[in-house]
Amino acid sequence: MTRFALTLEFDGTPFFGLQRQSHGPSVQQSVEDALHRITGERVVMHSAGRTDAGVHALGMRSHVDIDKPFDPFRLAAALNAQLRPDPVAVTHCEVVPDDWHARFSCTGRRYLYRILNRRPPLTLQRGHVWHVAQPLHADAMHRAAQSLVGRHDFTTFRSVHCQAADPVKSLDELRVERVGEEIHIHAAARSFLHHQVRSMVGCLKLVGAGTWPETRIASALAARDRNALGLNAPPHGLYFVEATYPDPREEPR
Repeated sequence: MTRFALTLEFDGTPFFGLQRQSHGPSVQQSVEDALHRITGERVVMHSAGRTDAGVHALGMRSHVDIDKPFDPFRLAAALNAQLRPDPVAVTHCEVVPDDWHARFSCTGRRYLYRILNRRPPLTLQRGHVWHVAQPLHADAMHRAAQSLVGRHDFTTFRSVHCQAADPVKSLDELRVERVGEEIHIHAAARSFLHHQVRSMVGCLKLVGAGTWPETRIASALAARDRNALGLNAPPHGLYFVEATYPDPREEPR
């Protein structure tokens, strides 16, 4: 049996999320069904993270175990052929050690949230950005975001359905920048709570619009109460960018 690490890019619009669902299509189901058509094996895919319905990925890392021998390049090509017309692509495939795990070996996850900040309506980017017509102050959003960086109890910014045992997380980066008509929010941490990024973005949008003062973000965090949340951003502006892992070439000290 060989363990293959896959890097997946997908448009989350038609899916109920990455993880297999009983009530609708998922990215996991699409990949596992494609693998079954290729190998005849019922394979389970494990991934670095979960995504909600409508959330996209630029570099989701996953792994599968396959009995039959395959060249990684040929496996990726076969998967991409079988995944059509679903909007999922394998951008990289490699053999990894048997003890490498897409989720449990992961040491960092990075997300990008895109806000299209202009008055004209969406056309080409519909379903891939959050359209906010009112002007947003990106610098104010960035300043406010810095109060969330570090190790905190993020109860205010977690979903009521979050299954994490501990609301305390270490947020390594929360950076806001304007890129033309878009505002990009970059978030990086070892792991995130359910809806944490979307909840942080929603509140930062209120700061950018002038609805909240910059200090309100710190107050919401300190409240440790979901009722202190101002807004949960929609899923379609969110992208899982990458998962990071220890370099296998580095010898432990």
